[in-house]
Parts: sequence; structure tokens; C-alpha cells
Amino acid sequence: MGCTSKNEQSVDDKKEWVVATSGTLFPSSYYNDDNKLTGYDIEVVKEIANRMDKKVTFKELNVDGMLASIQNNSVDFAANDFSLSDSRKDKFLISEPIKYSFGSMIVRKSDQSGIKKLEDLKDKKAAGEATTSYMKIAGKYGAELISYDNATNDQYLTDVANGRTDVILNDYYLQKMSVNALPDIPVMILKDVYFNPSESGLLFNNKNQELKEEIDKTIKEMKKDGTMKKISEEFFGEDVSKKVDIPTAESVTVEE
Repeated sequence: MGCTSKNEQSVDDKKEWVVATSGTLFPSSYYNDDNKLTGYDIEVVKEIANRMDKKVTFKELNVDGMLASIQNNSVDFAANDFSLSDSRKDKFLISEPIKYSFGSMIVRKSDQSGIKKLEDLKDKKAAGEATTSYMKIAGKYGAELISYDNATNDQYLTDVANGRTDVILNDYYLQKMSVNALPDIPVMILKDVYFNPSESGLLFNNKNQELKEEIDKTIKEMKKDGTMKKISEEFFGEDVSKKVDIPTAESVTVEE
């Protein structure tokens, strides 16, 4: 007598998803003033689950934990503003994009942390989670890497403001929302220094093609009927589900 393993269940058979997320990445995955987990990625997943008649449970992990959980099938997928780097392509699949963006840098307001271009990262202290592509870009330009483990935005920004670190490289829209949400912390996004236009989506085990394809169909429906735009405007104040053209953005490759 055989039995069906978790990752062998069909999309229709499975009634509940376990989805990895951080709970600390504003405005994609965070706790609001009512201590409720919400955010752009969270509400997109909830809407997808509703349309596909699934229940969803979120499991909070750091980035490395999310990747490991996808690989060992202890979660069904991850929702945390993921893009698909070259090093992940043999292990993971990514959904139809739910967000188009590009990279930027947060620096101190008082002196821009002495940074005017990417090359000025040399010997600066860059903050982030250890294995992210943004930290690898900072390292490529000679920054000293200061690693954090699933820290909150106010901790990141405060450390830049007080000089414990100098710069944070990350997604432009996430940084824009974080800076606007914490106006008392004297930091800013460095103007006109952008890099690596990107697409982000939900991240799957590369053996989970069937689920990815079904979710892709639902994402496309949500784009077509305006739901994705509505959710995006709720969290970003603009439609990030549409492709953007950033002519000044540099392309930076890193060993991963």
C-alpha cells in the first residue's frame, strides 16, 4: 500500500499551503499597528489562496531559513520580495512577477555617508542579511559587510543614522516606503544611483512546477482585473506590478 508524500500531492488535493515569509520586511511582509501580519506579498498570497480555495498559514523565517524550507519541502513556497538570481535557477522557480523594481542605497542625510556612486562603497560599512545579492554587490565594491538576522527596518535605518553602519543596498520601493514610514530617522535614498532592474515574485522548489503554473494563472487574472494594482497602491502608493524603465540603472553582476 503506497502513500502520497507532501510534495507529490496535486494542486487540487492540497487544501492548505504553508508559506514562508519574514514578517520584518516593510511593506512586503510585516506586522501592522494591530499586530497583524500583512504587507504586499502577504495580501497577494491571501488573494491567490482565496481564488484557488486554499487555506494559508505563514511561517516566519530569515532568508536562509526560507530557502532551506523550500528545498526540503517543509513549506509550499515563499513570499518575501524574492527575485531569482542565477545561482538559484537550478534549485528554485519563481512565479509570474508581482513587482518590478531596481536597486538603490540608503545613506545618512547629513553627509550621504560619503557615497556618490557605487565605487564609493569601498571601505564603507554595508548592512544587510549575509547571503543576499545586495550584500554581495556591496562586497564586490569593497564594502565591509555588517550582517543582520531578520532585523526590523527601524534597526537598519537607526544604525545608518548613528554611524554604526554607512549604507543599505536593497530594493528601491521597499527603501522608499521604509524611509517615508520612519521620517524621524535622518537617512535618505541616494539620488540617481540605481542598479539592477529586477522582477520579484513567489519562490518555489524547482520540482513544484504544477503549483507555480496554477498560481501564475491566478496572478495574471489579478493583473487583468485590477486587483494587483489595487493591492500595490495600498502598500506602495503606486502600481509596482507594471514594468518600469529606469535608464540610469547600472547592471551589476556578482559571483553567487
